[in-house]
Amino acid sequence: MGKVYRDKGTEGLSYIPSVPFPSRRRFIQTLLATGAVLATPLQASPHRAPDRSLAFRNLHTGETLRTAYWAEGRYLKDELNAVNQVLRDHRSGEAYPMDPKLLDLLCVLQHTVGVSGAFHIISGYRSPQTNRKLRTQSSGVARRSLHMQGKAIDIRLPGCELKHLRDAALSLQAGGVGYYSRSDFIHVDTGRVRRW
Repeated sequence: MGKVYRDKGTEGLSYIPSVPFPSRRRFIQTLLATGAVLATPLQASPHRAPDRSLAFRNLHTGETLRTAYWAEGRYLKDELNAVNQVLRDHRSGEAYPMDPKLLDLLCVLQHTVGVSGAFHIISGYRSPQTNRKLRTQSSGVARRSLHMQGKAIDIRLPGCELKHLRDAALSLQAGGVGYYSRSDFIHVDTGRVRRW
């Protein structure tokens, strides 16, 4: 099972310089791979689907997680539980099942931009109470936010320019994409395709 580590500060983190947006050929190859990954059912043959791995760093708790959440043609329950823990509502401590398709989307997104490393998490799951509180502080928080359903995440990826990460997410046409350049993150979700 993946382990969650609490880290003090940012020492030991390495940042990769910005990389250009992928070539047209790589972009087309990635789009084809995206369909295969997102369409692979839970019972798919282990010979057809590669293992799927992600790394996270929760910027609020300092916790990190490196996990292979899919292997041998199925999602791994213990690994998904570890993901739920690191992406929990840091204000309330409440964990919630994250949508495995959101993890698949992140996996494809990372492959698309060609930058390895941990996604920095600004917000994963959000409890209804936290969402209500945030709505009183900002007009940018949706009343029925997909964060409350474990279907949305706010991220950045060190080594990838934010606008390139946004453009790659938009190119996947796999859900909503929000661009928050002043706060240095993008929002991705598994809801209907839209942008803001």
